[in-house]
Amino acid sequence: MLESIQWIDAIVVALVGLLVHRLSKERVKYPLNMLQLASYKNEDYRDWVEKNLPRVRRLHYKKQEEKTPLVMTDRATRLYKTHLRLSGSLLVGVVALRLIFMSFGYWFTLVCVVLNFLIFFLQYWILILSNSINYPNEEKINMGFYHQAQDKIRSLKDQNNLRVLGITGSFGKTSTKFITNTVLQEAFEVQNTPSSYNTPMGLSKIINNELNSDKEVFIAELGAEVPGEIEEVADLVQPDIGVITAIGPTHMHLFKTIENIQRTKFELIESLPEDGVAIFNHDNGYVRELVGKRDIRTLKYGMEDLEALDLYAKDIHVGERGSQFILGIKGLGEIACQTRLLGRHNISNLLAAASVAHVLGMDLDQIQAGIAKVEPVDHRLNLIDSPAGTLVIDDTFNSNPVGARAALDVLGQFEKGQKIIITPGMVELGDMEEEENYKLGKEIARVVDYAILVGISRTAPIQRGILEEGFPKDRMKVVENLDGATALIGQLAKPGDVILFENDLPDNYSEV
Repeated sequence: MLESIQWIDAIVVALVGLLVHRLSKERVKYPLNMLQLASYKNEDYRDWVEKNLPRVRRLHYKKQEEKTPLVMTDRATRLYKTHLRLSGSLLVGVVALRLIFMSFGYWFTLVCVVLNFLIFFLQYWILILSNSINYPNEEKINMGFYHQAQDKIRSLKDQNNLRVLGITGSFGKTSTKFITNTVLQEAFEVQNTPSSYNTPMGLSKIINNELNSDKEVFIAELGAEVPGEIEEVADLVQPDIGVITAIGPTHMHLFKTIENIQRTKFELIESLPEDGVAIFNHDNGYVRELVGKRDIRTLKYGMEDLEALDLYAKDIHVGERGSQFILGIKGLGEIACQTRLLGRHNISNLLAAASVAHVLGMDLDQIQAGIAKVEPVDHRLNLIDSPAGTLVIDDTFNSNPVGARAALDVLGQFEKGQKIIITPGMVELGDMEEEENYKLGKEIARVVDYAILVGISRTAPIQRGILEEGFPKDRMKVVENLDGATALIGQLAKPGDVILFENDLPDNYSEV
């Protein structure tokens, strides 16, 4: 009789384990999403878990809540399967414990049941181990794709005279990439890369799957979070032309100092061949300090100190629906240009594109035509006419101090209607984050009629900056999430008003 009861206890433990395993299949998807957003880096993911313990304790994964949902790529699928095997093995181990210690009483059955549920609640931490188990194989797979893409670039350059453009910077690089693609299409067959594809694996995928012998120019955006990463991507794409768009305080929690950012971005210029061309945004002080650090053909573009520039914009008029300016290229002359892009900083991005076009041999008329065809880049000062009759300025991608000021400048250009901003502030600025958000609050107060701040704790420095400027407290609204901001807009906004959405934090920065 006792032996039968012991076997029943073991079966109970096994059934609870099966239930836990089934529930874990869904529970792990949310942490897997966060690990994916952390680029599968255990350290960054672990930091997120430690800072978001209330969310970690949730029992269910609600996909509809996520702005950036989990994408089951090949890597994510492999990790998901490894994790389920590891979690299942742990649960089987608990059943084995109950079987080994059959003589123990009911109390040990209860212990085993608790262990099962502990495995369920610790899915977030077990995922770190699963990721570590997969890491060597993932590195092997990645390096295979990397070398395949590297060889393909080398072959296309040798056999088809492919030209490769590398673009990097603390900000502006993605916009410049898309703008340059449009301008160059006036004269060349161009292969661009989607959105923010700027890592070795993202670029390897495009090179291996999409780049073919018909293309004359390949545009590669080079991103980095630590020194050495630009060099790694440059070794992959082998650029002939390098552009540094801007340098400023982004990812400061990783780089720590501006000097580290400068050295990292300059890795692109160091990777260029002896007959390569380096292109610098001379208006940016941190970029200007890098000019002349390598003996190579160099072009400087900008809107200030025109005599020192190879390519410039003057007589600039920035309006509500676009901009006009005179483009000048030393040795070619000047031409009037018009663009639908908003903001003075976008003229800087257009100058970068024009510099590349000039290096590749395009004339002023071709460059002018290309500039006129450039469309606003999604989520980067994109003007949208809403059905409610309001104008929406979508600047939700990855805000930084320079970009935020540019967005406020654009908002200030509008003369009619109320001006409203919705923002959670800026992140990834390291020790500078609180001070920069405080400054942002002061600048917001000088431009807007209403400020809607998303995140009660995170926006505290912005709130302080706004109120210190004497901004009416009843016109500053603080909400927990974007849904709360949207509800407020429905109450405050009227036809003709202009609403600036400045930054949209990814899910791993959300407070709720």
